[in-house]
Amino acid sequence: MQPLIPEFRRRPQGGGTAPVDDRAVFTAIVFVLTSGCRWRDLPPSFGVSAPTAHRRFTQWTRAALWRRLHRAVLDELGARGLVDWSRAILDSASVRAKKGAT
Repeated sequence: MQPLIPEFRRRPQGGGTAPVDDRAVFTAIVFVLTSGCRWRDLPPSFGVSAPTAHRRFTQWTRAALWRRLHRAVLDELGARGLVDWSRAILDSASVRAKKGAT
């Protein structure tokens, strides 16, 4: 099975530090997204700097990781019979068309 998290070429750095583990970065990103804290307030206990977490979040968003991860989780739960589609919620938003735009 192909890994969901894409491999990106690391930024070229003179010297620098070892790459941060994807799992640690993922955990830090999920914390920021679920807690509502600012990127710069990411606790150091995650072992990931705020710029690194934000940079990977941006890269993974552009690579459609979140959509693919969501689909993989739903596929796995569906294969196990753990999704009850009779209780789904749909949400939508309405935006007013400006100046007669269709």
